[in-house]
Amino acid sequence: MTALSWYLVLILLVGLERLAELVIARRNARWSLRRGGVVTGQGHYPWMVALHTGLLAGAPLEVALADRPFLPALGWPMLALVIAAQALRWWCITTLGHRWNTQVIVVPGLPLVTGGPYRYGWLRHPNYVAVVVEGFALPLVHTAWITAVAFTVLNAALMVVRIRCENVALAPGQAVP
Repeated sequence: MTALSWYLVLILLVGLERLAELVIARRNARWSLRRGGVVTGQGHYPWMVALHTGLLAGAPLEVALADRPFLPALGWPMLALVIAAQALRWWCITTLGHRWNTQVIVVPGLPLVTGGPYRYGWLRHPNYVAVVVEGFALPLVHTAWITAVAFTVLNAALMVVRIRCENVALAPGQAVP
């Protein structure tokens, strides 16, 4: 099996992981909405879906079209970061339980989660650390540096909007936009 074939398997596995997240998110959305959950930030959500889909499509396309090589000195550390990002993401998902979602849905009256990776007050959004790391590391596993840079820049702009939305939604007594 070639390095490109292995890379395509990795991209496929991450894509399957994303589908599993969507299944969990839909189940959790139903749970939250039954308890009076309020959905916010719907304006930026389609952009987030498009950006993450673009990452999964863009990285292998760049590798194939630009004939990017697998460089072990870069690829193996980046693969380790991808795996670490997945571990952090699933730690967040399991810690938040029914409250985790790909959308911003807040059930009024529930206290903030303070366990797992959320116990670190200086790290308010650990799931986004996983997104940032995966966003540059996944393409760089196979030197798709244009995809890594494009995703990182676009994701930074999107995260400004997303984190502001979440912070307002989670703030006690705040009006939800």
